[in-house]
Amino acid sequence: MARYTGARCRLCRREGIKLFLKGERCYTDKCAFERRSYPPGQHGPLQLRVKLSDYGIRLREKQKVKRIYGISEKQMRKYYDMAINMPGQAGHNLLQLLERRLDNVVYRLGFASSRAQARQMVNHGCFLVNGSQVDIPSYLVKVGDVIELKERYRSLPQVSENLEVRVQKGIPAWLELEPENFKGRVKALPSREDITMPIHESYIIEFYSK
Repeated sequence: MARYTGARCRLCRREGIKLFLKGERCYTDKCAFERRSYPPGQHGPLQLRVKLSDYGIRLREKQKVKRIYGISEKQMRKYYDMAINMPGQAGHNLLQLLERRLDNVVYRLGFASSRAQARQMVNHGCFLVNGSQVDIPSYLVKVGDVIELKERYRSLPQVSENLEVRVQKGIPAWLELEPENFKGRVKALPSREDITMPIHESYIIEFYSK
């Protein structure tokens, strides 16, 4: 799929909210959003005065979620189609599918400092799922799945640092981490309460349903 290679801080500024796309840098004073919280471009500050239409509000929400999880429009549409055909609330189903992506789970467990880094590690075949190598970032994990970092990558200092930071911040309730064994397990499917980012999933469902 097409991959965004531009400045990630521009994405946060465009959406008007921190998306935490650059790992720990987003928590420091070096974060560009802290210095320039207006949209990028020559007329960025003026855009703050523009009132969005109902369509614009829903479009921006959809774009925000795409950028948080690093997925394409084609993938987003596919997850929407899956969500509306699952039992339960379509919006909750959509977020659950996004959270179940392997690159997101690797990030949530703390093996990577950002979803972009997690995607790269998965692409390079750094992880085993239930003992088998999986190098597809969009792979959807299931309850009971065990995600394990390969032996050859466990000595990387960055991985140890990432795990230490994640342990300090806490692991989502639906996941279980064994940092000493570089292993994690999916205890349950993620619920809406497990997703703390300010997301209005109903806007996304409304956007695609029209």
